[in-house]
Amino acid sequence: MKNELDWSDKNKLPDTLRIKVTAGAKSERIKKEVGADGAILYKIYVTAPPEDGKANAAVIKLLAKTIGISKSSIRITKGHTSREKTIKIKL
Repeated sequence: MKNELDWSDKNKLPDTLRIKVTAGAKSERIKKEVGADGAILYKIYVTAPPEDGKANAAVIKLLAKTIGISKSSIRITKGHTSREKTIKIKL
């Protein structure tokens, strides 16, 4: 798993993330992109298929593992059936 993120300092971790999910990818990874307006978008690639919530569960699992927190601390607040989602993190 390759990630461009360093979230070892949880004090610097944002409480809300904008993400774009690619389900059915060859490998799982997280890529950070900064738009021209300075907005940060995290592209998350998961191997799970986009059916029956499997990709959403894989996103939560990957984020929890990367950040080092429990899966129950991560919640999708917007975009459950969309590729673009808003994630809320509670530490």
